Amino acid sequence: MSTGSLAAASVRQGAPMATAPLQRRALRDDVYDSVLDMLLSGEIAPGESIGIYTVARALGVSQTPVREAMAQREHTGLVERTALKGYRVSPPLPPEAMVELVDARSVVEIAAAHAAVADVVALLPELRAAHAAHEEATEALEASLGGEGAVVPLPQLRAYFDADWEFHLTVFRHSGNRFLLQMSEQLGSHLHRLRQTAGHASSDARQALAEHAHVLDGYASADPLLGAARMQEHLAAVRARVVADG
Repeated sequence: MSTGSLAAASVRQGAPMATAPLQRRALRDDVYDSVLDMLLSGEIAPGESIGIYTVARALGVSQTPVREAMAQREHTGLVERTALKGYRVSPPLPPEAMVELVDARSVVEIAAAHAAVADVVALLPELRAAHAAHEEATEALEASLGGEGAVVPLPQLRAYFDADWEFHLTVFRHSGNRFLLQMSEQLGSHLHRLRQTAGHASSDARQALAEHAHVLDGYASADPLLGAARMQEHLAAVRARVVADG
């Protein structure tokens, strides 16, 4: 019997073949998120070396999923691998690189926003749900503030960023273009470089939420192309804020 036949027979007999790989994948993903939290919170400062053993011990896991998580994070630019020295936290993006990242995002996302018009009937209910979740995350973010200049608790900050990006991802998913969707996944990982500088609450949370509402109203109008035009306006406003902050 071939290896494939043995595998199929094992599945038919109820053998838990996938259990170990699935558990390992879940563990790796948990470690991946935990490492991201350490980087975004500043628990590991820019330029600081990252000890695989130290992180593994802190998380109560073996060193293998930590190494895997670091390899994944290397692709986002959040960490750098140095020969014979392991990993260290990358410095924040310089202002000119942040603008380049936003410009690259705009090219891809404006294309997706126009393509999504063809699927606007299916897009609208999901976009409304994403906007509602973004509004809820914005309110939670504001409620977590202890005063002007206060550091935002990481769970609220992460929830806000995730909800904000989910609004954009919803448009990508309805673009009908698998390659644009793949590009959005790459962009999502690189956007963590922008978030690396978010040690305090972003003052534009309400402004971004209002701009999203404007995009949603555009797609819901008699001319859904207005939604794509307003997405372009929103991304231009994001770029202007990045330039101003830099």
